[in-house]
Amino acid sequence: MAQIPTSSDRPFTNDSEIWHSLKYAIAASSGFQRWQLERHVQLQGLHLEQQVQRYLRETLETLAY
Repeated sequence: MAQIPTSSDRPFTNDSEIWHSLKYAIAASSGFQRWQLERHVQLQGLHLEQQVQRYLRETLETLAY
């Protein structure tokens, strides 16, 4: 039976490092890029972090329906 690594098996990574990696992975996704194109005017002047946060919020709201 395969062993699943636990958090104690991995070196410590702080939340900001995880968020940084996640933010850029989301920004590289086709879903995020399509969402950006659809909302180009609304997103002008927002930093990438703000755009990713808005994308995640809207995605979660949609999934909640």
